[in-house]
Amino acid sequence: MHFTKTPIEGAYLIELDPRPDDRGYFARTMCMNELAEYGLNANFVQQSISWNPLAGTLRGMHFQASPHLEDKLVRVTRGACFDVFFDMRPDSPSYGESHGQVLSADNHLSFYIPKGCAHGYQILEPDTEVFYQMTEEYQPGGARGIAWDDPDVGIDWPMTFDPEDRRQLSEADANQPSWAELRQTLVISSVP
Repeated sequence: MHFTKTPIEGAYLIELDPRPDDRGYFARTMCMNELAEYGLNANFVQQSISWNPLAGTLRGMHFQASPHLEDKLVRVTRGACFDVFFDMRPDSPSYGESHGQVLSADNHLSFYIPKGCAHGYQILEPDTEVFYQMTEEYQPGGARGIAWDDPDVGIDWPMTFDPEDRRQLSEADANQPSWAELRQTLVISSVP
């Protein structure tokens, strides 16, 4: 595995190191020791998948509020998405910045996203599956989000879509608060 720092403090792009042979390839997707070398939490207590039949579908921007903040390791197992995260940590050098790029089954990339960042993605190919590993169990009462189209968050989504089509944007995601509204009441932990 190859780790590359992103512009967001504590977030990494992870590239797999496939070992090909006549049968295909073998690649490690997670190693506690390698993540620990970079000071990253590898105590993943929950794993989830998201299947998305339609290109253009948008999920985000999501996070869990304190005390349920979570680190995430995200990769695409089928298809492709534009994956993005936004730094909400006031004491982070990258506070208020977002970073995104294409993750796909073909490019074998994944993101390690630290606590205190909102996360989302837009599906680029039909029939895409996204695989998550989280360091905290999902807590419905702690689920929060930021408006996907908030200009203060500044995400340039790659595809246009119909935000009224609930197959492409959920009711909850369509009605998330702005970053300005949210940060007045939100408490986010310090950068690790």
